[in-house]
Amino acid sequence: MHIGVVGATGQVGTVMREILLQRNFPITSIRFFASERSAGQIISFNGEDIVVENAGSANWAGIDIALFSAGGELSKSLAPVVTSAGAIVIDNSSAWRMDDDVPLVVPEVNKHALERIPKGIIANPNCTTMVAMPVLKPLDTEAGLQHLVVSTYQATSGAGLSGVDELENQITHAGNRARELTHDGKAVTFPTGVNFPEPIAYNVVPFCGSLVEDGMNETNEEKKLYEESRKILELPNLLVSATCVRVPVYTGHSLAITAGFEKEITPHKAMEILRESKGVVIDQIPTPIKTSGADSTYVGRIRPDKIFSHGLSLFLSGDNLRKGAALNAVQIAEALI
Repeated sequence: MHIGVVGATGQVGTVMREILLQRNFPITSIRFFASERSAGQIISFNGEDIVVENAGSANWAGIDIALFSAGGELSKSLAPVVTSAGAIVIDNSSAWRMDDDVPLVVPEVNKHALERIPKGIIANPNCTTMVAMPVLKPLDTEAGLQHLVVSTYQATSGAGLSGVDELENQITHAGNRARELTHDGKAVTFPTGVNFPEPIAYNVVPFCGSLVEDGMNETNEEKKLYEESRKILELPNLLVSATCVRVPVYTGHSLAITAGFEKEITPHKAMEILRESKGVVIDQIPTPIKTSGADSTYVGRIRPDKIFSHGLSLFLSGDNLRKGAALNAVQIAEALI
Protein backbone atom coordinates (compact mmCIF):
# COMPACT_ATOMS: atom_id res chain seq x y z
CA MET A 1 0.00 0.00 0.00
CA HIS A 2 1.17 3.50 -0.90
CA ILE A 3 0.14 5.81 1.93
CA GLY A 4 -0.02 9.58 2.35
CA VAL A 5 -0.45 11.44 5.63
CA VAL A 6 -1.77 14.99 5.25
CA GLY A 7 -1.11 17.15 8.30
CA ALA A 8 1.76 14.84 9.22
CA THR A 9 3.52 17.42 11.42
CA GLY A 10 0.44 18.22 13.52
CA GLN A 11 -0.85 16.78 16.77
CA VAL A 12 -3.06 14.05 15.27
CA GLY A 13 -0.75 13.46 12.32
CA THR A 14 2.07 12.66 14.71
CA VAL A 15 -0.08 10.05 16.47
CA MET A 16 -1.12 8.62 13.08
CA ARG A 17 2.53 8.03 12.21
CA GLU A 18 3.13 6.27 15.53
CA ILE A 19 0.07 4.04 15.13
CA LEU A 20 0.97 3.00 11.58
CA LEU A 21 4.23 1.63 12.99
CA GLN A 22 2.72 0.13 16.13
CA ARG A 23 0.11 -1.83 14.16
CA ASN A 24 2.56 -2.96 11.45
CA PHE A 25 0.38 -1.40 8.77
CA PRO A 26 1.34 -2.85 5.34
CA ILE A 27 3.24 0.07 3.82
CA THR A 28 5.04 -0.13 0.47
CA SER A 29 5.78 3.60 0.47
CA ILE A 30 4.72 6.57 2.57
CA ARG A 31 4.69 10.33 1.93
CA PHE A 32 4.09 13.15 4.40
CA PHE A 33 2.28 16.40 3.59
CA ALA A 34 1.70 19.62 5.51
CA SER A 35 1.22 23.34 4.99
CA GLU A 36 3.71 25.45 3.07
CA ARG A 37 5.07 26.63 6.43
CA SER A 38 5.98 23.08 7.50
CA ALA A 39 7.06 21.78 4.09
CA GLY A 40 10.72 20.86 3.91
CA GLN A 41 10.91 19.43 7.41
CA ILE A 42 12.47 15.99 7.67
CA ILE A 43 10.63 13.29 9.61
CA SER A 44 12.25 9.99 10.54
CA PHE A 45 9.89 7.07 9.91
CA ASN A 46 10.83 3.43 10.35
CA GLY A 47 14.52 4.19 9.83
CA GLU A 48 13.97 6.43 6.80
CA ASP A 49 14.22 10.23 6.60
CA ILE A 50 11.24 11.62 4.72
CA VAL A 51 10.93 15.21 3.50
CA VAL A 52 7.53 16.79 4.21
CA GLU A 53 5.84 17.97 1.02
CA ASN A 54 3.66 21.04 0.48
CA ALA A 55 0.09 19.73 0.36
CA GLY A 56 -1.02 22.69 -1.72
CA SER A 57 1.26 21.93 -4.67
CA ALA A 58 1.94 18.20 -4.39
CA ASN A 59 1.56 15.56 -7.09
CA TRP A 60 -0.83 12.95 -5.67
CA ALA A 61 -0.33 10.24 -8.29
CA GLY A 62 0.39 6.75 -6.96
CA ILE A 63 -1.16 7.09 -3.49
CA ASP A 64 -3.68 4.39 -2.50
CA ILE A 65 -4.92 5.80 0.82
CA ALA A 66 -4.51 9.35 2.15
CA LEU A 67 -5.02 9.95 5.86
CA PHE A 68 -6.15 13.56 6.34
CA SER A 69 -5.84 15.57 9.54
CA ALA A 70 -5.38 19.12 8.32
CA GLY A 71 -8.60 20.99 9.11
CA GLY A 72 -11.98 21.32 7.45
CA GLU A 73 -11.30 24.13 4.98
CA LEU A 74 -8.25 22.43 3.49
CA SER A 75 -10.07 19.12 3.36
CA LYS A 76 -13.00 20.60 1.44
CA SER A 77 -10.72 21.87 -1.30
CA LEU A 78 -8.00 19.21 -1.29
CA ALA A 79 -9.82 15.91 -0.74
CA PRO A 80 -11.52 15.94 -4.19
CA VAL A 81 -8.15 16.67 -5.80
CA VAL A 82 -6.57 13.66 -4.07
CA THR A 83 -9.45 11.31 -4.89
CA SER A 84 -9.35 12.39 -8.54
CA ALA A 85 -5.76 11.13 -8.59
CA GLY A 86 -7.02 7.67 -7.57
CA ALA A 87 -6.65 7.65 -3.77
CA ILE A 88 -9.20 6.95 -1.06
CA VAL A 89 -9.27 9.81 1.48
CA ILE A 90 -9.93 9.12 5.16
CA ASP A 91 -10.65 12.54 6.61
CA ASN A 92 -10.47 13.52 10.27
CA SER A 93 -12.13 16.94 9.93
CA SER A 94 -15.82 17.86 10.13
CA ALA A 95 -15.94 18.82 6.42
CA TRP A 96 -17.54 15.65 5.04
CA ARG A 97 -19.18 13.94 8.01
CA MET A 98 -22.78 14.81 7.25
CA ASP A 99 -22.53 14.38 3.46
CA ASP A 100 -24.96 11.63 2.44
CA ASP A 101 -22.41 10.28 -0.03
CA VAL A 102 -19.63 10.03 2.54
CA PRO A 103 -19.70 7.17 5.06
CA LEU A 104 -19.04 8.18 8.68
CA VAL A 105 -17.36 5.13 10.15
CA VAL A 106 -16.33 3.55 13.43
CA PRO A 107 -15.14 0.08 12.38
CA GLU A 108 -16.39 -1.65 15.55
CA VAL A 109 -19.85 -0.18 14.93
CA ASN A 110 -20.67 0.28 11.22
CA LYS A 111 -17.90 -1.18 9.06
CA HIS A 112 -20.58 -2.17 6.55
CA ALA A 113 -20.87 1.51 5.58
CA LEU A 114 -17.56 1.10 3.70
CA GLU A 115 -19.36 -0.94 1.05
CA ARG A 116 -20.42 2.36 -0.58
CA ILE A 117 -17.87 5.18 -1.01
CA PRO A 118 -19.20 7.17 -4.00
CA LYS A 119 -16.95 10.21 -3.54
CA GLY A 120 -13.85 8.26 -2.56
CA ILE A 121 -13.97 9.97 0.86
CA ILE A 122 -14.56 8.38 4.27
CA ALA A 123 -15.15 10.56 7.33
CA ASN A 124 -13.82 10.09 10.84
CA PRO A 125 -16.31 11.13 13.57
CA ASN A 126 -15.73 13.92 16.06
CA CYS A 127 -13.44 12.75 18.86
CA THR A 128 -16.17 13.13 21.49
CA THR A 129 -18.73 11.15 19.51
CA MET A 130 -16.09 8.52 18.89
CA VAL A 131 -15.60 7.77 22.59
CA ALA A 132 -19.26 6.86 22.98
CA MET A 133 -19.92 4.76 19.87
CA PRO A 134 -18.29 1.43 20.85
CA VAL A 135 -20.28 1.52 24.10
CA LEU A 136 -23.66 2.67 22.78
CA LYS A 137 -23.88 0.38 19.73
CA PRO A 138 -23.99 -2.98 21.57
CA LEU A 139 -26.45 -1.54 24.12
CA ASP A 140 -28.66 -0.33 21.27
CA THR A 141 -28.53 -3.77 19.66
CA GLU A 142 -29.67 -5.33 22.94
CA ALA A 143 -32.39 -2.92 24.05
CA GLY A 144 -33.12 -0.30 21.37
CA LEU A 145 -31.62 3.10 22.15
CA GLN A 146 -34.15 5.95 22.12
CA HIS A 147 -32.84 8.85 24.23
CA LEU A 148 -29.46 10.29 25.23
CA VAL A 149 -28.71 13.00 27.77
CA VAL A 150 -24.99 13.74 27.58
CA SER A 151 -22.59 16.04 29.40
CA THR A 152 -19.04 16.01 28.07
CA TYR A 153 -15.74 16.81 29.76
CA GLN A 154 -13.40 17.61 26.88
CA ALA A 155 -9.63 17.95 27.06
CA THR A 156 -7.81 21.03 25.82
CA SER A 157 -6.02 18.97 23.14
CA GLY A 158 -9.38 18.87 21.39
CA ALA A 159 -8.60 22.45 20.39
CA GLY A 160 -5.18 21.46 19.03
CA LEU A 161 -1.67 22.15 20.25
CA SER A 162 -2.54 25.79 20.88
CA GLY A 163 -5.27 24.68 23.30
CA VAL A 164 -2.77 22.61 25.27
CA ASP A 165 -0.33 25.53 25.28
CA GLU A 166 -3.04 27.87 26.54
CA LEU A 167 -3.74 25.64 29.54
CA GLU A 168 -0.01 25.29 30.25
CA ASN A 169 0.58 29.05 30.03
CA GLN A 170 -2.31 29.85 32.37
CA ILE A 171 -1.19 27.26 34.94
CA THR A 172 2.35 28.62 34.83
CA HIS A 173 1.17 32.22 35.12
CA ALA A 174 -1.22 31.60 38.00
CA GLY A 175 1.13 29.32 39.95
CA ASN A 176 0.36 28.96 43.62
CA ARG A 177 -1.85 32.04 43.57
CA ALA A 178 -4.72 29.88 42.38
CA ARG A 179 -4.87 28.33 45.84
CA GLU A 180 -5.57 31.76 47.33
CA LEU A 181 -8.90 31.81 45.55
CA THR A 182 -10.29 29.03 47.72
CA HIS A 183 -8.62 30.20 50.95
CA ASP A 184 -9.45 33.89 51.17
CA GLY A 185 -11.42 34.82 48.08
CA LYS A 186 -8.68 36.83 46.39
CA ALA A 187 -9.09 37.12 42.65
CA VAL A 188 -6.64 35.26 40.43
CA THR A 189 -5.98 36.71 36.99
CA PHE A 190 -5.03 34.71 33.93
CA PRO A 191 -3.54 35.63 30.56
CA THR A 192 -6.16 36.28 27.89
CA GLY A 193 -6.69 33.13 25.85
CA VAL A 194 -7.67 32.63 22.22
CA ASN A 195 -8.94 29.04 22.20
CA PHE A 196 -11.44 29.21 25.05
CA PRO A 197 -13.87 32.02 25.98
CA GLU A 198 -12.96 31.86 29.68
CA PRO A 199 -9.76 30.88 31.55
CA ILE A 200 -9.31 27.12 31.36
CA ALA A 201 -6.72 26.64 34.12
CA TYR A 202 -8.34 25.62 37.45
CA ASN A 203 -11.72 26.08 35.77
CA VAL A 204 -14.43 24.43 33.69
CA VAL A 205 -15.87 26.18 30.63
CA PRO A 206 -19.37 25.12 29.49
CA PHE A 207 -18.72 26.14 25.90
CA CYS A 208 -16.84 24.01 23.33
CA GLY A 209 -16.35 25.07 19.76
CA SER A 210 -18.37 27.91 18.32
CA LEU A 211 -21.99 29.01 18.54
CA VAL A 212 -24.32 27.62 15.88
CA GLU A 213 -26.35 30.37 14.26
CA ASP A 214 -29.75 28.73 14.62
CA GLY A 215 -31.14 30.65 17.58
CA MET A 216 -30.89 27.59 19.86
CA ASN A 217 -27.82 28.78 21.81
CA GLU A 218 -26.01 25.51 21.11
CA THR A 219 -22.42 25.02 20.01
CA ASN A 220 -21.16 23.13 16.98
CA GLU A 221 -19.63 20.51 19.30
CA GLU A 222 -23.09 19.79 20.71
CA LYS A 223 -24.58 19.66 17.23
CA LYS A 224 -21.88 17.26 16.04
CA LEU A 225 -22.59 14.95 18.95
CA TYR A 226 -26.24 14.38 18.12
CA GLU A 227 -25.99 14.52 14.31
CA GLU A 228 -23.06 12.12 14.11
CA SER A 229 -24.53 9.72 16.69
CA ARG A 230 -27.70 9.39 14.62
CA LYS A 231 -25.74 8.72 11.42
CA ILE A 232 -23.26 6.20 12.85
CA LEU A 233 -25.84 4.29 14.89
CA GLU A 234 -28.34 4.50 12.02
CA LEU A 235 -30.96 5.94 14.38
CA PRO A 236 -32.34 9.03 12.59
CA ASN A 237 -34.96 9.63 15.28
CA LEU A 238 -32.62 9.32 18.27
CA LEU A 239 -33.35 12.11 20.76
CA VAL A 240 -30.16 13.69 22.10
CA SER A 241 -29.60 16.50 24.59
CA ALA A 242 -25.94 17.50 24.90
CA THR A 243 -23.89 20.00 26.91
CA CYS A 244 -20.22 20.12 25.96
CA VAL A 245 -17.77 21.36 28.60
CA ARG A 246 -14.05 22.08 28.31
CA VAL A 247 -11.98 21.00 31.34
CA PRO A 248 -8.33 21.60 32.36
CA VAL A 249 -7.13 18.21 31.11
CA TYR A 250 -4.42 17.75 28.49
CA THR A 251 -5.62 14.54 26.82
CA GLY A 252 -8.78 12.45 27.15
CA HIS A 253 -12.45 13.23 26.61
CA SER A 254 -15.09 11.96 29.05
CA LEU A 255 -18.88 11.74 28.85
CA ALA A 256 -21.57 11.37 31.50
CA ILE A 257 -24.46 9.64 29.71
CA THR A 258 -28.02 8.88 30.67
CA ALA A 259 -29.54 6.59 28.05
CA GLY A 260 -33.17 5.59 27.59
CA PHE A 261 -34.06 2.32 25.86
CA GLU A 262 -37.11 0.72 24.29
CA LYS A 263 -36.69 -2.48 26.31
CA GLU A 264 -35.51 -3.13 29.84
CA ILE A 265 -31.77 -3.53 30.35
CA THR A 266 -30.15 -3.94 33.74
CA PRO A 267 -26.68 -2.69 34.74
CA HIS A 268 -25.61 -6.32 35.15
CA LYS A 269 -26.73 -7.19 31.60
CA ALA A 270 -25.09 -4.05 30.23
CA MET A 271 -21.78 -5.00 31.83
CA GLU A 272 -22.03 -8.54 30.43
CA ILE A 273 -22.53 -7.12 26.95
CA LEU A 274 -19.79 -4.51 27.20
CA ARG A 275 -17.22 -7.00 28.50
CA GLU A 276 -17.57 -8.83 25.18
CA SER A 277 -17.60 -5.69 23.02
CA LYS A 278 -14.65 -4.64 20.86
CA GLY A 279 -12.95 -1.41 21.84
CA VAL A 280 -14.45 -1.31 25.34
CA VAL A 281 -12.89 -1.81 28.79
CA ILE A 282 -14.97 -2.01 31.98
CA ASP A 283 -13.50 0.15 34.75
CA GLN A 284 -15.38 1.17 37.87
CA ILE A 285 -13.97 4.71 37.83
CA PRO A 286 -12.91 5.65 34.28
CA THR A 287 -10.65 8.71 33.99
CA PRO A 288 -8.79 10.47 31.17
CA ILE A 289 -5.44 9.60 32.76
CA LYS A 290 -6.26 5.88 32.60
CA THR A 291 -7.13 6.08 28.92
CA SER A 292 -4.12 8.15 27.82
CA GLY A 293 -2.39 6.10 25.14
CA ALA A 294 -5.09 3.40 25.26
CA ASP A 295 -7.01 2.18 22.22
CA SER A 296 -10.31 1.46 24.00
CA THR A 297 -13.09 3.44 25.62
CA TYR A 298 -13.23 2.91 29.39
CA VAL A 299 -16.74 2.70 30.84
CA GLY A 300 -17.95 2.53 34.45
CA ARG A 301 -20.39 3.90 37.03
CA ILE A 302 -23.09 1.85 35.29
CA ARG A 303 -26.30 2.14 37.28
CA PRO A 304 -30.08 2.32 36.84
CA ASP A 305 -31.55 5.62 35.71
CA LYS A 306 -34.68 6.97 37.41
CA ILE A 307 -35.85 9.32 34.63
CA PHE A 308 -36.51 6.93 31.74
CA SER A 309 -38.66 3.81 32.07
CA HIS A 310 -35.79 1.70 30.81
CA GLY A 311 -32.67 3.70 31.46
CA LEU A 312 -29.01 3.50 32.42
CA SER A 313 -26.50 6.08 33.57
CA LEU A 314 -22.81 5.55 32.85
CA PHE A 315 -19.50 7.38 32.55
CA LEU A 316 -16.98 7.03 29.70
CA SER A 317 -13.41 8.17 29.04
CA GLY A 318 -11.26 7.81 25.95
CA ASP A 319 -8.07 9.18 24.40
CA ASN A 320 -9.28 11.87 21.98
CA LEU A 321 -6.03 11.91 19.98
CA ARG A 322 -5.81 8.14 19.64
CA LYS A 323 -9.14 6.33 19.22
CA GLY A 324 -10.82 9.71 18.96
CA ALA A 325 -8.89 10.54 15.79
CA ALA A 326 -5.70 8.83 14.60
CA LEU A 327 -6.40 5.21 15.56
CA ASN A 328 -9.89 5.16 14.06
CA ALA A 329 -8.53 6.52 10.76
CA VAL A 330 -5.92 3.75 10.62
CA GLN A 331 -8.53 1.14 11.57
CA ILE A 332 -10.69 2.34 8.66
CA ALA A 333 -7.71 1.90 6.34
CA GLU A 334 -7.18 -1.61 7.71
CA ALA A 335 -10.86 -2.40 7.08
CA LEU A 336 -10.51 -1.18 3.47
CA ILE A 337 -7.57 -3.51 2.92
